[in-house]
Amino acid sequence: MSGKPVLETNLQGVPLLGRGKVRDIYDLGQHLLIVATDRLSAFDVVLPDPIPDKGKVLTQISLYWFKQMADLTPNHLVAFKVEEFPAGLHPFAEVLAGRSMLVKKAKPLPIEAIVRGYLAGSGWKDYQETGKLCGYDLPTGLQESEKLPRPLFTPSTKAELGQHDININLAQAEKLLGKDLAQEVAKRSLAIYSRAQDLAAEAGIIIADTKFEFGLLAGDLLLIDEVLTPDSSRFWPADQYATGRPQASYDKQFVRDYLEDIGFNKKPPAPRLPAELIEGTRARYLEALKRLTGQGLE
Repeated sequence: MSGKPVLETNLQGVPLLGRGKVRDIYDLGQHLLIVATDRLSAFDVVLPDPIPDKGKVLTQISLYWFKQMADLTPNHLVAFKVEEFPAGLHPFAEVLAGRSMLVKKAKPLPIEAIVRGYLAGSGWKDYQETGKLCGYDLPTGLQESEKLPRPLFTPSTKAELGQHDININLAQAEKLLGKDLAQEVAKRSLAIYSRAQDLAAEAGIIIADTKFEFGLLAGDLLLIDEVLTPDSSRFWPADQYATGRPQASYDKQFVRDYLEDIGFNKKPPAPRLPAELIEGTRARYLEALKRLTGQGLE
């Protein structure tokens, strides 16, 4: 049974720092409280209909991956159990339980750290137009959804809410971050993706690509935000995979395809979603959680 969907949180007396496409962020002084709502975005537009339990799924999957990657990179997690949060948050336990994290206050880097292992999405379009992927030379004749010769680090800039991120190359990332920091972000991103690929393969999931966020705290580079979730990654069922076509997925590609089919112009306001699409999307998110972690929602 799903609980009541959480489209937005309002924690009275707790300073709201901002609302992202999916997360509400509160400033607790030394730490931040990140609450994953059930909002869904597609093409950088927030949709009017929430996906019940989605925020809980994203949080549980991120917690799983933070644990799996702890030896590859430090992260920003402080606590995820409400009883371990400051006492002022305890009255909001019902809305926070399972969908919130207390985190260190790192300064986010101005890039998205994207790793692509397969030719899909904007990467496939880029390859069709240029024969390259985000500036990387690739063999000729590759098909849609084909596995790349090696995973590639393809960063992008961060756009304002409602705008589209812009792909950049490593040299441009080095100009934004400095050479050493950009190369460290690339190194960690590729290492995390490589391990995640292996763990997901055991669960029957192909991670086609993913997006990481990193931040700095007192000079230390931390993995922040969400990690390897259906919102930040393309998850494909391995038993249905075939090159030369788009793939079935455990992520919001299901919703993107629907919006493309009805001719959505990718600008606000977004249309309402049919009930069966909402339930189908929820089922895909829950399936991803179950496969990856072996656990359902508590």
